Amino acid sequence: MTRLRTALSAATERLAAAGVASPEHDARALAVHVLGFAKPSDLLMVDDVEPDQLAAFDDLVAQRAARVPLQHLTGSVGFRYIELEVGPGVFVPRPETESVVQWAVDAVKAEGWTAPLCVDLCTGSGTMAFALANEVPGAVVHAVERDEGALAWTRRNAENRVRAGDPEVELHLGSVEGCLPELDGQVDLVVSNPPYVATTEAHIPDPEVLDHDPGIALWAGEDGLDVVRLVEQAARRLLKPGGLVVVEHSDRQGRSAPALFEAAGGWTQVQDHRDAADRDRYVTARWSP
Repeated sequence: MTRLRTALSAATERLAAAGVASPEHDARALAVHVLGFAKPSDLLMVDDVEPDQLAAFDDLVAQRAARVPLQHLTGSVGFRYIELEVGPGVFVPRPETESVVQWAVDAVKAEGWTAPLCVDLCTGSGTMAFALANEVPGAVVHAVERDEGALAWTRRNAENRVRAGDPEVELHLGSVEGCLPELDGQVDLVVSNPPYVATTEAHIPDPEVLDHDPGIALWAGEDGLDVVRLVEQAARRLLKPGGLVVVEHSDRQGRSAPALFEAAGGWTQVQDHRDAADRDRYVTARWSP
């Protein structure tokens, strides 16, 4: 038998030495996963761990030290009020996207839309689509993803969310260009977290992102805005007059992303916003043709 406190301390030190940004949090999260607990505070109920539990824990810590994403090891990620399954082949949702969803939820309430028609472009695991379905009563949500591997995870999450009691989200395999022509001019809200890493910025992402997130979810041309441009074009086609769009971008695009919408024409109230870490994170605009 090994003391849990000793195992957690050793794991934290190992992860810190490997450059993991949140070593204590990750060590505790892996212990919660191995022991089958619901939350980190449950660890307080345990003094010792069995040899087989310790071996499993040590194996996961070794993988995390090798910079395998924590969420790949636990199989899921918490995002706002929902839990999503993730793993190899799909982009892992990040905390900064929560501020994007918060803006969207607040905007729907401010507009007084009772049954908004929403579209999530580049949905990945379904992060924003399922969050909107969970938090916006009466919302009709469509989610578009071009990568079949990612959409397999979206479908799995869709089944889980319906079992949890959320409204069904309509899933669509396809590119942003030309998607959902049957909804042209009818949509209230378009949201998107598209690929936005410039091909000249390959040195910037952490190993968890660079080595494990699919490249199709990362790279977007020399300025990182290639897919944002496609999202802008799709949004102007899909939105009804007065409809709103919110698009996440990198913290290096706080000027270039809004400038793209301003230069395109037809948009008013173009504004950039910061996330909880006070970094440039997303642009919003109203379609006013």
